[in-house]
Amino acid sequence: MSKILIIEDEAAIRRVLGKIISEENKAYNVEDAEDGLQGLDMITKNDYDLVLCDIKMPKMDGVEVLEKAQKIKPEIPFIMISGHGDLDTAVETMRKGAFDYISKPPDLNRLLNAVRNALDRKVLVVENKRLKKKVNKKYEMIGESPEITHIKEIIDKVAPTDARVLITGSNGTGKELVAHWLHEKSPRFKAPMIEVNCAAIPSELIESELFGHKKGSFTGASKDRAGKFEAANGGTIFLDEIGDMSLSAQAKVLRALQENRISRVGSDKDIKVDVRVVAATNKDLKKEIAAGKFREDLYHRLAVILIKVPSLNDRRDDIPLLINHFAKKIANEQGNVVKTFSNKAIELLKEYDWTGNIRELRNVIERLIILGEAEVSEKDVKLFATK
Repeated sequence: MSKILIIEDEAAIRRVLGKIISEENKAYNVEDAEDGLQGLDMITKNDYDLVLCDIKMPKMDGVEVLEKAQKIKPEIPFIMISGHGDLDTAVETMRKGAFDYISKPPDLNRLLNAVRNALDRKVLVVENKRLKKKVNKKYEMIGESPEITHIKEIIDKVAPTDARVLITGSNGTGKELVAHWLHEKSPRFKAPMIEVNCAAIPSELIESELFGHKKGSFTGASKDRAGKFEAANGGTIFLDEIGDMSLSAQAKVLRALQENRISRVGSDKDIKVDVRVVAATNKDLKKEIAAGKFREDLYHRLAVILIKVPSLNDRRDDIPLLINHFAKKIANEQGNVVKTFSNKAIELLKEYDWTGNIRELRNVIERLIILGEAEVSEKDVKLFATK
């Protein structure tokens, strides 16, 4: 049932609007308020799917109600009710976030179409939020060890800024998760986070991948193409395994960081970009610098904030939490009942040498769930968690 609030100081119009909407659909539950102040109080205390709000009202006008309501419950669509002299204001409220406006006296079809469309929009907004939360769970950071708690604290401090971050750690430790949390908790979260695996792209193509190219700039460049920096404009670019990037590409990345500008391969035209750069590597970049394989000036540009992700062997206290997390996740993916692990099985897994880190642990847990008993035992671990 959709819950609709009408805020209107003229009782006759409240009754007409309420009657039209209620008779259109018995599933509409309509309430009303006689002024803006009362309406805002009802919005604060209740959950509404739609608000119809007059513009000219005593105590608090509709524009102020809209502005205050958006701060409290931004997902509620507003349809503004305007008199003939309020049309300019009604149009202005749409710029401020109102879904639509209707004029007095209301046209029946116009009103009902606006109500239906606004309610459909509310459903989409709620669904998008649900999906966003679902997507975000993919990048959930599991752990309560001092090492992980420290990383979460750093993320909370750094994410709201535009400071560049260099994430270091062995393969499989979760560097990508840290990058995603930095983006999700930043003011840029509505814009894209573009991921580039520098190790997976041939050195001769990395510049085109990052900065784009002009048609004919090299064999196979059949048309103009934007690069990852342009795609990430307004958001974040995550340069994973940056230690594998060629020196020529490093020079271009350095320029992009210094000037906030890039140029496509084969073009001398500059393109302005607004991108936050987060990089990650499993290499010791200081050793790479000494070997002449990585630019020192780029290192200092990237490493404004350094986050070292610990190996799983350095955070063994998190293993029981990770086992439980993966057991639920795998059961959900496979549509099976969640399997439990005996205390002895968990203790044995805590003793293993996890050279492949969390990625290896996840694979072992999946193997044990498939091959083990209803409760995974110490015996199952010895049989199937081969090292």
